[in-house]
Amino acid sequence: MPNTYDPQNIFARILRGEIPNKTVLETAHTLAFHDIHPQAPIHVLVIPKGPYVTFDHFAAEASAEELLDFHRTTASVVAMVGAAEGGYRAISNAGVNGMQEVPHYHLHILGGRVLGRLVERA
Repeated sequence: MPNTYDPQNIFARILRGEIPNKTVLETAHTLAFHDIHPQAPIHVLVIPKGPYVTFDHFAAEASAEELLDFHRTTASVVAMVGAAEGGYRAISNAGVNGMQEVPHYHLHILGGRVLGRLVERA
C-alpha cells in the first residue's frame, strides 16, 4: 500500500467529528477509542491525528512530538483499560498482505482473554 493518504477514510471522518466514537483518551496528536466490532473483551484503537497510512509511514514522517504523544498515549490507554493486568496484544496491519482494512495508521490494543497464536504456522 503506498503512503498516499485518503482523507475520506473512516478514521479521518472520525477525527473530523463526522462519525461518532466511544473515546477512551484524546490528546493533541492522538485519539484512542473502542472498536465498534471488538475481537476481544478489550479492543481499543489508537490512531495518530496526522495523515499517516502505515506504521512505517508514521515512524518515518511523524514529528518527534507526534511520535512521543502517540506512544505515551498508548501506554496510558493500556493502563486505563486494564489491558496490562493479564497481558495484551498490540497489532498494526499494513497493506494488502497485512490485511489492513482502513488506510490510516492505527494500533489495535486487544486483551481481556487468551488471544491464541498471532499467526498460523505455514
